[in-house]
Amino acid sequence: MAEFAYKGRAAGGDLVSGTLQGDSPDAVASRLLDLGITPVDIQSVKKRGGGMDVGELWRQMGGGNPTTKDLILFCRQMYTITKSGLPLLRGLNGLIESTHNIVLREALEDVTSSLESGRGLAASFGRHPRIFPRLFVSIVEMGEATGTLDTAFQRMYEYLSMDQDIRDRVKSAVRYPIIVLVAIGIAIAIITLFVIPNFEPIFRALGDDIPLPTRIIMGASDVAVNHWPLILVFMAALAVGTSLFVRTESGRYKWDRIKLQIPGTGSIVRNAALSRIARSLAVALEAGLPINQTLAIIATGTGNSFLGERVLKMRDGVERGEALVRTARAADLFPPLVLQMVGLGEETGALPELMHEAADFYQREVDYDLENLSAAIEPILIIAIGGIVLVLALGVFLPMWDMVSKARGM
Repeated sequence: MAEFAYKGRAAGGDLVSGTLQGDSPDAVASRLLDLGITPVDIQSVKKRGGGMDVGELWRQMGGGNPTTKDLILFCRQMYTITKSGLPLLRGLNGLIESTHNIVLREALEDVTSSLESGRGLAASFGRHPRIFPRLFVSIVEMGEATGTLDTAFQRMYEYLSMDQDIRDRVKSAVRYPIIVLVAIGIAIAIITLFVIPNFEPIFRALGDDIPLPTRIIMGASDVAVNHWPLILVFMAALAVGTSLFVRTESGRYKWDRIKLQIPGTGSIVRNAALSRIARSLAVALEAGLPINQTLAIIATGTGNSFLGERVLKMRDGVERGEALVRTARAADLFPPLVLQMVGLGEETGALPELMHEAADFYQREVDYDLENLSAAIEPILIIAIGGIVLVLALGVFLPMWDMVSKARGM
């Protein structure tokens, strides 16, 4: 898609200018007319040197992608547009002018061009899978087919809002422990690299009578001071190796499984993911999507490959003709209470409503765990900090006490 510089007259007769992206000057002119601007001159903008600037390279690498909050705002705006009966092209062109995220704005420009060429709205969104997830595209496609686009965008707005709320709560709960651990690490590094070396000549004066805590901190300080380049290289290699391992399919699966077993935070991660699964299932079923297609979409959007594999097992069971509650029990995904809700929903035809209830149940579990997380972590942090301070204090003061005792004895 090329970029064009335009000059035109607004409805009030004022001269306006700017740039727009489009497949041709005619497509740009059509969009300007939709915006109420009469085009006067449209010229193609040639990139200098034919290269790619830093911003474009960053966007090509996936940087600057819209966040969930951007999509929440977009869904709310699209709900208003579709509910009011405003033509889609005119509404999208208005959103393009007011969207601050460059990647989202360029995607919407491509969506409008795709609509002008005759594609459907869902197919146009599907051209940008990094921005619009499969569940989003599928629900829009169903709303487009049934003439209920406003309801589709409302469902996505509510779903994304609840999902973002859970993510924000989890981040807020773990922010304090992370800050404390980072502060402890910085303090230990300063003491090891700068404080202990200044005391080392004094400690050496004791000869072979250096206390064990002092020998420990002297040894750690010696390694850190004399071999810090190797330590940095080792830490960088470990970080890169771990990152590459987690990017593989088997590594990602193992890491996602480990995250669910970490004491304290594992239950929060699991319940948050199960809330997302139940909510996605409810929203997709309300939109009329087939359950096997819904489960396949949800499996890729759980954020956890281990749980995603369990969802795929449910999909396989449904395709074999088994009841959803039976496949869910075989996949060992939900607890007995939720399984009873799934079975009741299948029997009564109220599965979407009961899946919303299951999602609310997991969200309450997440809220409860988050409230107790700080209370559970604080004693551990206090004990850890106390132990570190004790070792450092004994390592520094024991030799001094020995020296004072020897001086008095003399």
